[in-house]
Amino acid sequence: MSLSEVERLVESKQRVADHGEVFTPAWMVEDMLNLVKEESERIDSRVLEPACGSGHFLVPVLARKLAAVQLRHGKSDFEKRHYALFSLMCTYGIELLADNAQECRDNLADVFNTFLGAEDDEWARAARAVLAVNIVQDDALTMTAPSGSSITFPEWGYLGKGKFQRRDFRYGDLTQRASYEGTLFGQLDDEDLFIPSRTYPTMTVRQITEQVSAV
Repeated sequence: MSLSEVERLVESKQRVADHGEVFTPAWMVEDMLNLVKEESERIDSRVLEPACGSGHFLVPVLARKLAAVQLRHGKSDFEKRHYALFSLMCTYGIELLADNAQECRDNLADVFNTFLGAEDDEWARAARAVLAVNIVQDDALTMTAPSGSSITFPEWGYLGKGKFQRRDFRYGDLTQRASYEGTLFGQLDDEDLFIPSRTYPTMTVRQITEQVSAV
């Protein structure tokens, strides 16, 4: 086996020393995803990788979601496209290094575009707009962006008939869910515990591209 055929698990020794950056091998990723097979293959399950690198976990997660889209909505091009975008919307990542974060966005976009046969059309542009806010270059430990502001993620919803909903939440607020479990507050619904920092009007695929670009 040549070096070119060996899966790259280390970018450089310096990055390992500086950031502890070591990628997970593909076979291990698949084994781990199989442990949560039902969730990893559900279109609307929200998956967050807090140290996403170039997408070693998120790319196969998206591939599984898109396989589910094809199985359930493949007979309707309209539904297939909208649910494919929704599956991407439910895929999130945090990455400390800017080049990794961009590579992760590129890799996920490639998987999405290949699935739909999209190139530089409104679907490819909408996917890029979604990835710009779903895959962030931030610090998952401090829950802050390089600017010092709080990490914020969009919660996307597909309402049907080509309409999407977006609400933004602070990541730090969302992580407090576990502290309420087993308490009086554990009986409350999510809307009682979490207040969005911003709510957007419903939007179409084209409006997603325009609205995210304007934020």
